[in-house]
Amino acid sequence: MIRVLCLVAALVLLCATPAAAHNVTAGADLRFAQTIAGAEITVVIKGTTRVPGPLRVGVIAFQPVTELPIGVQVRSVADGRTVSGSVRAARDPRYTQFQVQRTGPHELTLRAGNEVAVVPFRVLVDRGSAGDFLIYGGLFVAGLLMVGGLLTGALSRRGTAMLLAGGTAAGLTVAAMVVVFEPAMPPGPPDGAAPVAATPAGGRPFAQGRMETVPARPAAGEEFTLRVDLVDGSTGRPVDDLIMHHEALAHLVVTSEDGRYFRHVHPIRTGPGRLEVRMRADQPGRYLAHTELEREDSGGQLLTGGFDVGGDPATPSPSGEPGPSAEASGEPGPSAEASGEPGPSAEASGEPGTATEASGPAREPGTPVLRPAVPVAGRPATIELGPAGAVRPWLGMAGHLIVRSQDGDFLGHVHEMGSAGPRLRFTFSFPEAGRYLAWAQYALNDRIVTVPFTVDVTAPESLR
Repeated sequence: MIRVLCLVAALVLLCATPAAAHNVTAGADLRFAQTIAGAEITVVIKGTTRVPGPLRVGVIAFQPVTELPIGVQVRSVADGRTVSGSVRAARDPRYTQFQVQRTGPHELTLRAGNEVAVVPFRVLVDRGSAGDFLIYGGLFVAGLLMVGGLLTGALSRRGTAMLLAGGTAAGLTVAAMVVVFEPAMPPGPPDGAAPVAATPAGGRPFAQGRMETVPARPAAGEEFTLRVDLVDGSTGRPVDDLIMHHEALAHLVVTSEDGRYFRHVHPIRTGPGRLEVRMRADQPGRYLAHTELEREDSGGQLLTGGFDVGGDPATPSPSGEPGPSAEASGEPGPSAEASGEPGPSAEASGEPGTATEASGPAREPGTPVLRPAVPVAGRPATIELGPAGAVRPWLGMAGHLIVRSQDGDFLGHVHEMGSAGPRLRFTFSFPEAGRYLAWAQYALNDRIVTVPFTVDVTAPESLR
């Protein structure tokens, strides 16, 4: 009997399927950022517990937009069944309920202004574990055998009664063992999960990216589209297996060579392997674009590119007026205005060392403070700053720090350390000596704040 019980426990452990590393847990909310119709938004798809059943979709607006209407369509990839509705992007999310009929792959289409984004996702429902079946099955069988044992015992059939009593004990033992060991078992895949495909040794190759602007040479002050096409180099097919990381399919950072222009946006998926975002630049010159993304079973990667803006300098908007210096220091210094991240149709400018206010009243965050005051290349440095108000999570984090080398060859992106207290704290190791352009970002109730500054990094003593 002991051998049988051990065999049952081993089978339970072997039959459980590990969960995929980047799959959304059944019943959990899915959140992803989009830059669309001049606004930075986060779409929230609430987890559902049953199908057919309700699926709730809401949109959080991080920019100062007024009730941005967004058309929403949910389509099942398996049978093409579609439900449509609308939702308004606001500071506090408002949810629209859709009825879904099945689990598995779906597409969420968003229409705002004259832009359309199509985002793939999966409806997942927890199917219950094999452990639940064994627990309730063992208790049910034990109950039946116990009744049978009592009846046969009453009829003086002791041999049969003893056999049934042994079966009862076995059923209870199996149920008890599963109750004890089930928390250590990896969960099985939920209903609607993607089939497990064979992954090449070493994972899938990195995506190859090509960046272009439409038109090919945009003019200063005019809106243009920055497009990123992703291709699998081994097959030549569009790469359409990006996974959500830090609540976005891709993070795109666009800066001018001199650092006066800065944008951190989240392009929309307009088709398989194609990402697009609309923007404008008020000054002619060379611009650098860095795209962070992660392909399934491949890992994170950084694509780099650039484009030129021609024409005469456009008339600066109020959002482009320079503010007071925000040079990072080793000790708290004078305050600097914060610049809110504008939408795709607005200018985002401000030379590192200068902070600008993009919209709304001026804020007074503390000047970024470095420890040590002069960072050493290859060694961790801490950057602290006081936010201009109560911080709310954006892209799953309290704050973001983006660092670029002055020549644009290097780009780094780290997150706030989650430290308690009123100040945001980042840790970053600068790879080489030299000057770096940096932008700290965080979200308030009414905007995304960007604080630009510069950092001069010295070489280790052994290299001086």
